[in-house]
Amino acid sequence: MMKPTLKLSLIALMLCVAACSSDSEEETADSKVKQAAPEVLYRDARASMAGGGFIKAMGEFEEIERQHPYSEWARRGQIMAAYSAYRAGKFDDMVGILERFVKLYPTDTQTPYAYYLRALGYYTQISDVGRDQQKTAEAREALREVIARYPDSEYAQDAKLKLDLTDDHLAGKEMEVGRYYLKQQEYLAAINRFKFVVDNYQTTSHAAEALHRLVESYLRLGVIGEAKTYAAVLGHNYPGSDWYKYSYEMMKGNLSPEEKKSTFDPYLELLPL
Repeated sequence: MMKPTLKLSLIALMLCVAACSSDSEEETADSKVKQAAPEVLYRDARASMAGGGFIKAMGEFEEIERQHPYSEWARRGQIMAAYSAYRAGKFDDMVGILERFVKLYPTDTQTPYAYYLRALGYYTQISDVGRDQQKTAEAREALREVIARYPDSEYAQDAKLKLDLTDDHLAGKEMEVGRYYLKQQEYLAAINRFKFVVDNYQTTSHAAEALHRLVESYLRLGVIGEAKTYAAVLGHNYPGSDWYKYSYEMMKGNLSPEEKKSTFDPYLELLPL
């Protein structure tokens, strides 16, 4: 007669074999369902994207390469996977997909778009000037790379427009810090910030204020010669601006008698040096 413990062990073993067999059959069935021609996978992924399921679409586009790694559909799928990641706000995933794409297909017709989409991902993450500007700096570098690599492309034209905004954000951050130092009477630290804007962001909306703040900072330090120099530069480049008017008013008390008798129009000409 079979012992009870042995009988129970045999039953447990039979149940385990049956369960494992069932799991194996389900996995085989799932595998058969997932396997498909690349154009079918691509079509299904496009349908997911059209329905707003961007995360799902990203995985489906990537599945094309897993099943058909050397097909034309795999290359197309990678670009679409990156775009789906971009639309889903999965920017780290997007960058990873695109960096892999440009390494694998450096001369592909879609490679310029890959560089542009990467830059667009960074650009989309630009925050206000009161926050850390790391993404703005990354966007700036990525946009510059698009312009340098493909200067005559439509992507370069749009990159140039977006580059202006990234520069304006970065300059704005420098100005914010510079104004803080100025308020704290840390004039040398403030001057360094304002000079950085003048030297590196001359085409932004902050350049005129940066020149005025240099005039203000040097006057507070009692360095009249430097203040006059920057006031002259401000007057030459922004003769009708309010910033030049403010600088001129500040400078009037530091002009010589000969300079005060001058008949020049302070809003149209250089301050006398």
